[in-house]
Amino acid sequence: MESSVITQVQKEDVQVSPKTGQVSRSSLKQPRSCNIFKALFCCIQAQDDSKPPTPPPSHQALLESQENGMVVKQSEFSLLPEVEAQDQGKLCVVIDLDETLVHSSFKPISNADFIVPVEIEGTTHQVYVLKRPYVDEFLQRMGELFECVLFTASLAKYADPVTDLLDQCGVFRTRLFRESCVFHQGCYVKDLSRLGRDLHKTLILDNSPASYIFHPNNAVPVVSWFDDVDDAELLNLLPVFEELSQADNVYTQLDQLRGH
Repeated sequence: MESSVITQVQKEDVQVSPKTGQVSRSSLKQPRSCNIFKALFCCIQAQDDSKPPTPPPSHQALLESQENGMVVKQSEFSLLPEVEAQDQGKLCVVIDLDETLVHSSFKPISNADFIVPVEIEGTTHQVYVLKRPYVDEFLQRMGELFECVLFTASLAKYADPVTDLLDQCGVFRTRLFRESCVFHQGCYVKDLSRLGRDLHKTLILDNSPASYIFHPNNAVPVVSWFDDVDDAELLNLLPVFEELSQADNVYTQLDQLRGH
């Protein structure tokens, strides 16, 4: 696949630079002044990538760790509803939002595609959102080929209005946010086994390997995007997904694409 340069970029805590106001990735040790922003976007701690961890035996019954450190248990259920008639026979593709389809910042951006008001601790902040090049064409074609699910570790108060503006054609059948992730070893992991779909017919597109660490063999990695206007990653991935859409078993097809 021409997404040839596949980087193992992991999403870490988001903070706003005191000098520029730009959203940036940093270590988990953040200035106290940035604490109000840390809960807004996806917070993923870098891990050792030597091998995927074994999911905890009871991870299906766990939700994320809350800000106070408490773990909330949840009864067993599928995150996704029954497959709609128009998607019968299609593979399911889980698609990430931040740095995969868009990039967001609290700093004003003159060419922002969207400006989304988000309330944080009683104060409304403007979030400026850039769309990745070719994202509209990409989503339109993906909606034709797959049952598409938005799955982000960001909070719904930010991600839902952004998706409203991004996906005006209704490509995403379901939207899943941080509360649908599993909090495991400091990371918000997207556990595909909780979707209620056959894993042999499920794919995930995400720029963060930590997000799909339970199911790396279902992943189509994508290079992180911030503001490169010449980026063509999504356009280059379309032929790959067109081929994958015909697969009876995504593991077999992905192995062939990887040259295994």
